[in-house]
Amino acid sequence: MATTGILRSRRSAAQLLAIASVEREIRAIDPAAGRKYLRDFREAYRSYQKVLAPSDVRHEIAKAGIVLVGDYHALPNSQRYLASLLRDPELHQRPVVLGVETIFSRDQHILDEWFRGEIDEDELRQRIRFELDWGYEWPPFYELLSAARDHGASIFGLDCMPREDLRKIGARDRHAADKITELRRRHPDALVVVLFGESHLAPQHLPALLQQRLPAEPMLTVLQNVDALYWRAAGEARDHVEAVEVRENVLCVFNATPLEKYENYRLCLDRWGRSDNDHSAPDLGPTLYNLIDGMVRFLGINQYSPHNTTQPMLLVDLMPEVYSRSSDALLRRLLSRKGFTAEHRRTLLRQVRERGSVYLTPINAVYVRQFRMTSSAEDATRFLHQACRGLPNLCNGKALAQRTAPHAAPAAQSLAGDDAFYIAVFEHALAFLGSRILYPARPALRDTDLADLFDVTREDLEHQTSLPFADAVEALDFMAQHREHDCRAAQPPAFTGRKHEYVAEQLGYLTGNDLYDAYLEGRMTTAALRKLFLTHIEEPGVAREAYVQLRTRLRSGQRA
Repeated sequence: MATTGILRSRRSAAQLLAIASVEREIRAIDPAAGRKYLRDFREAYRSYQKVLAPSDVRHEIAKAGIVLVGDYHALPNSQRYLASLLRDPELHQRPVVLGVETIFSRDQHILDEWFRGEIDEDELRQRIRFELDWGYEWPPFYELLSAARDHGASIFGLDCMPREDLRKIGARDRHAADKITELRRRHPDALVVVLFGESHLAPQHLPALLQQRLPAEPMLTVLQNVDALYWRAAGEARDHVEAVEVRENVLCVFNATPLEKYENYRLCLDRWGRSDNDHSAPDLGPTLYNLIDGMVRFLGINQYSPHNTTQPMLLVDLMPEVYSRSSDALLRRLLSRKGFTAEHRRTLLRQVRERGSVYLTPINAVYVRQFRMTSSAEDATRFLHQACRGLPNLCNGKALAQRTAPHAAPAAQSLAGDDAFYIAVFEHALAFLGSRILYPARPALRDTDLADLFDVTREDLEHQTSLPFADAVEALDFMAQHREHDCRAAQPPAFTGRKHEYVAEQLGYLTGNDLYDAYLEGRMTTAALRKLFLTHIEEPGVAREAYVQLRTRLRSGQRA
């Protein structure tokens, strides 16, 4: 296995390239990042002592007195993580009190009315002036409030004016410390959990003030997704580090990558920059283009190359159109107008509901209803794979109407069945590889995960595969045999429809994960990966042979 430093470099390379672009954009709009108060936080947490399991974190929280949880306001995972903790029975061995920065203490009576069921969600949102005084995403914050209320936790607002003036931020810390001290006095036996902006949790800020007021209180700080700690943890041998112990009474959990954080913040800045009358969806074009650029630079591709041999020709002119919408009505009209069959339209709409976005190969466009890093990274990679082959799959309406598989090339419909199958497998493999390169937090998919599906209940198997039980078992049997035996002798499945799509996708994802592991171990160079992207698998017989050679090489452990 590669050394810690090499692993860290390989896992982080594409993300760092993509982050550089979005950070420049953020700094141009928000210059406050250089203020000393914010630097205090960044400089305080640079290393950790050991890796923890999520169960270790829950245990430490359950035995603490006051728990300060860091919140990156623009990242929905920050609020959803705490919501998931409040649903954990281990935390409810005693009363739980939740304090939040999002709501001013002056508005406690409004929060109490909602808690008692006297007002609904819309009235709560309006009266606490959520958009005007806070402005971040409402759904994840409301999910947190609902989780607290549903599980019997009391809720209190902790913040005060003014929020926009960093010169007054110390006064806000003192106010919060006073309010938390009051909560402890009023609820002496409770677990007090506080969600507050991460910069407030530098040791000399809110934690120090609380320690002065409550010197005997067992206090725990739980940070989330601290950049320096994330990059250091990228050097660990395990697939994904979920938590670390920074020092005594300070932990950090990882539920998002730095790139995911900053892309979400960029979307917030985009929304804040719009006029009050502009209610359109956020512009996700820059996000997709940035992910593509990260992969392009990682693979060493020249976007301006005039030829299409070892480089895609004029990639800069092939960028996909990006549709950012919160409704699927536009997608239905678009698919109908472009000649997609009714069955294919249903498949793509299902994908959008499940994944949040989809790359529409025939028209070289990405449709995004909801930004999710896993799906967006995969969509960016799917585009790049098509572009490296010169976008051969653009087609006229007549050919498009014959299309059946969401990501298979329309031209493949005229190829032999095994060609169409292996084209789909190869495309899924590179899509999964790219998503893990851009988003290493994506869970790995290995043969052991496939084997585990044989042991789940009938209902769980149908839910996880979206297939009837008999079809799911048949698909799993085929994939297990395919992966165990020499793939040169393997035949494509005789399945059709959704079962055929599922098998192609899962075999592709398994191969993509094998590729990613080989890359981390140094058996697959970026030049070798680039060559895979440039392979013209749409030509008869090429996809099967390329897949067979790749699987043989990966199984042998040889270096590419």
